[in-house]
Amino acid sequence: MLAATVLTLALLGNAHACSKGTSHEAGIVCRITKPALLVLNQETAKVIQTAFQRASYPDITGEKAMMLLGQVKYGLHNIQISHLSIASSQVELVEAKSIDVSIQNVSVVFKGTLKYGYTTAWWLGIDQSIDFEIDSAIDLQINTQLTCDSGRVRTDAPDCYLSFHKLLLHLQGEREPGWIKQLFTNFISFTLKLVLKGQICKEINVISNIMADFVQTRAASILSDGDIGVDISLTGDPVITASYLESHHKAVLETRGFNTNQEIFQEVVGGFPSQAQVTVHCLKMPKISCQNKGVVVNSSVMVKFLFPRPDQEHSVAYTFEEDIMTTVQASYSKKKLFLSLLDFQITPKTVSNLTESSSKSVQSFLQSVITTVGIPEVMSRLEAVFTALMNSKGLSLFDIINPEIITRDGFLLLQMDFGFPEHLLVDFLQSLS
Repeated sequence: MLAATVLTLALLGNAHACSKGTSHEAGIVCRITKPALLVLNQETAKVIQTAFQRASYPDITGEKAMMLLGQVKYGLHNIQISHLSIASSQVELVEAKSIDVSIQNVSVVFKGTLKYGYTTAWWLGIDQSIDFEIDSAIDLQINTQLTCDSGRVRTDAPDCYLSFHKLLLHLQGEREPGWIKQLFTNFISFTLKLVLKGQICKEINVISNIMADFVQTRAASILSDGDIGVDISLTGDPVITASYLESHHKAVLETRGFNTNQEIFQEVVGGFPSQAQVTVHCLKMPKISCQNKGVVVNSSVMVKFLFPRPDQEHSVAYTFEEDIMTTVQASYSKKKLFLSLLDFQITPKTVSNLTESSSKSVQSFLQSVITTVGIPEVMSRLEAVFTALMNSKGLSLFDIINPEIITRDGFLLLQMDFGFPEHLLVDFLQSLS
């Protein structure tokens, strides 16, 4: 459950500094409700099984004084898991503290080699090596804290408990005297519990953070293309309440350049004479902000019209520099992105080579063409381009149900039901093998 939860939270993670405490100065707020956590909990067994199988179990050696035998030296070597199954698991959210996961009846069979030796009363050295199996039944309790470290989700499980309901030692062939089995059963019951607790709890924590890095790297790839990306690093520690988890992300658009598509703008201004040349330049990177009314995009562009003179040897250039503010609403349905235009404003800044009356006339015509033809055309193309881009990044593999994209001043609220991202878990488990 721990790693599965991190998987979802980490989908909105990247690497930048975190502020201390809870920060609401974010572009995206991600809230995972208790019912959603129960969905994630369905796949807990696979992650816990991986933790048991990946954990390294060191050799256990020592010696013990035995009546009549003196000092008996022993060693458990090549400890491995031969069978593992998990019956069930539950998850609870503890307000402002942790995610508590209870895993019941983990059935584990360990195998390895038992070596022991002693010296008889006649100074005869006895050394034996026997294969063994340990049949155990374990309950596991993990109380996990989530923090922000350099913009990424980090996990820590200071409270990790293993309770043994069964621990039976089986020696190969059962040919050895009863005192041998009794000696090592008692020893294993104490020592193996300590070893397992340390190794399993350590491995669960390691896997959780490996998963966080794995998914956050995947998220960075999904939300980037060439020179364009989105900084969605955490702005503070995730918030834990009794009914949901919540994380806050920057969601700042980052781009090193912006190249307009000249063919689109030629269509936008298609009402001009066919021999006219039109070029459009973005003077600065678009600024994107979230407001209650929608997502607001501010940009500054320069439009240049080049008309040929009657002599066909020279041309007259007319240049407009304008600030453009567009307000849109995004939605996602049937694995497609949809954009709706809510508002559009053009503010002239500079005009060259036109009289005042001509300038107003051209401005009016330009605004009319852009609003009625250009913007719908651009948005239609962007919908197709962004949907194809998101699908190429694997978003279509997620089972997203009834998604809502709600804008608020300063942040974006995403609400949805979802199926477990099985493909991500499969990719992650394969990456560990």
